[in-house]
Parts: sequence; C-alpha cells; structure tokens
Amino acid sequence: MAITARTLNRATLARQLLLSREPVGVEEAVRRVVALQAQLPGSPYVALWNRVTDFDPEELDRAVDGFRVVRSTLMRLTLHLVHAGDYRSFREAMEPTLRGSRLHDPRFVAAGFTAADADALLPGLLAHAGEARTGAELRELVGRGRDGPVESVVWRMVRQYAPLWHVPSGPPWSFGTAPSFVAAAGPVALADPEASAAGLAVLIRRYLEGFGPASVADMAQFTLAPRRLVREAVRTLEGELERREGDGGTVLYDVPGAPLPDEEVPAPPRLMAMWDSTLLAYADRARIIPPAYRRQVIRVNGDTLPTLLVDGYVAGVWRPSGGGIEVSAFHPLPAGVWEEIAAEAGALAGLLAARDPLVHRRYDHWWAKGLPAAETRVLPGR
Repeated sequence: MAITARTLNRATLARQLLLSREPVGVEEAVRRVVALQAQLPGSPYVALWNRVTDFDPEELDRAVDGFRVVRSTLMRLTLHLVHAGDYRSFREAMEPTLRGSRLHDPRFVAAGFTAADADALLPGLLAHAGEARTGAELRELVGRGRDGPVESVVWRMVRQYAPLWHVPSGPPWSFGTAPSFVAAAGPVALADPEASAAGLAVLIRRYLEGFGPASVADMAQFTLAPRRLVREAVRTLEGELERREGDGGTVLYDVPGAPLPDEEVPAPPRLMAMWDSTLLAYADRARIIPPAYRRQVIRVNGDTLPTLLVDGYVAGVWRPSGGGIEVSAFHPLPAGVWEEIAAEAGALAGLLAARDPLVHRRYDHWWAKGLPAAETRVLPGR
C-alpha cells in the first residue's frame, strides 16, 4: 500500500521534533534533526526553540563555544550547524560537490587559481588555522607569493571548500558578520573517492532517520550531491533500508523502525526559523509547502522566509514587530488556531527579546514588496 502524502508530512514532523517538543538536550536535538541551516545565525536558535522542551539558548551557546556543535559549509553549499561527531562523515560526503562547485568555479579559475593550487596551499592553511584565525589572516596566507591582494572570490571559494569551522564570537546568536575560523578537529579526507562514498552512505542514512521516507531525488536535493553518487550510496545501504511506494509509484527509502505516524495525528502550529531545513530537504516540497505558497516562501534569490505551520503545512509567514510577532496567514484560520498561534508567538517574542528582538530586520523588504495575506495580526509577547 502506498504511503500517502499526508503520512509523509507527519513522518517529517515526527522526526524533526515538530509534532511535540521533546525533553532532550541541545546536542541530542541537533543529532536527531541531522543539521540546522545556519547562514542566518539566529535561525538555529529559533529552530531548536520549536523542537526542544523549555529550550535554553545558553545551552546552545555553550555547545557552540565548546565546539560540540559546529558551523561550517556543508549540504547545499550552505552554512549548517551539525554535531561535531557528525562533521567528518558529512564533510567527506560533500567533498565531490564542494570541490566541483568551489575549486572549479569559473570565477576562481579566472582569478588565476586552480584546484591544484588549492590542494597545494591547504596543508599550510589548515596548519595555520590550528588555532583561531581571522578571515583577514587566512586570506593573506592564501594570497602569499602572488602579485597583489588575493581576490575576494578566491578567498570565498577556498574558505567554503576547506574543512574549517567558524569560531563563535559571542551573543546574541554566537556568530557575527566577520567570522574567524579554526581547522576542523581530526583529519578530513579530501579528494578521496572511497572516503567520500563512505561518508555519503552515512549522511544518507542519517538523512532518512531525520527526514525520511524519501526518494533519491529528495536525497540529492538535501545534499546537492550528484544523483549518480546518491544512487550508489543507496545501493551500498540496500540491506539496511526498507523500500516503500509513495503517491504515483515514487520509490521511497526508509530506515527500519523510524517513526511513521498516522496521517490524522494532530500537528500543532509552529513559527519556523528562516531557512528551516524542513522546507529545503525535499525535491517535492509539497510535503510541507503547498505549491500555491512556494514562491511566497522561497523567494527568487533563495531567501526562505520564516513560516507559520498550521496542521503541518505552511500557512503563512511571520516576522518580529513592535515587541511582538506579526503573523500573516495566507488563508483564513479558525479562532481556535489563532489562539494557539498567539501562545507560540508570545513565547517566541520572549526568546527574541532576550537576544535580538528584530532578528530578521534585513529581510523586511520582502514584506514591503507585498504578501498574499488573507489576514495579518501582530501578536504580543509575554
């Protein structure tokens, strides 16, 4: 019997700790959800607030300060927070994608750098980054011995390719706009196909634990790894995975024993982080974003707005406003749902007030451009 689209929605919510907040520590929560998209430094805090009972942002501060949870360029070539114990496998899994996109980028090559140049300079760069270094210090090392300062695109490609962790700079959200870097703890195999294949198998299994059941296309979307390599990883795991059928005969893979709730399990409203991974983890984003709302939520430049979930699906967007939370619903909502949203908004406003009440201020231009809101309410903080 095929798994329905609604059952897939509930599976995602259960595995992402969104059906109910879980009484787990921050580090365990990060492992459970696989990775938290983190190019906006405040997003992981909001993401964990949605998922962890009585979330304490200082616990995440401490985990980041101790490099037990680390920030680096990984899946989809974007910044993520992951558990330090997962980093090596995830980074080796992403090696072909990162190498191809960063070291063979036309802008990198046009600046006079090649993949061989990067391979030659990386050992010295990583040795120098054995302790925290500013971006300016590492950029100077990259350009050493060349005529004139190294172009910014070269440093950007190198820092995104190299196995570097961002060094936390303190509150409100641990990372600022001018990061420092330190070499990842432990060796990471670069340009090693066997290590990459092994790492991708680990990442695919972890992805299914946190986001499955899922298709090969979904796995490729989550990682941006080539589908050929994803299929090979699935073949290596075939004895460990269950094969299911989705709507339309889509082949889905899953790990045995993972949560697969009934499609009628209630899903409470949630005010999701900007770029929350659940919105980006599938080729078929209708699992959580109704197609009619996709362009309103994922904008043309890739900005993924902070969303309102109602009954497990995107139903609007939100932003901080006047000490509270402004919620714009894309369709009319019952009074009882608004009461639940107001309770969530009050708690979220409290989290933001203690850190940065206008965490998304730079993205207000999307609201200025207009949204198809059926109703907008500013809900007060507690």
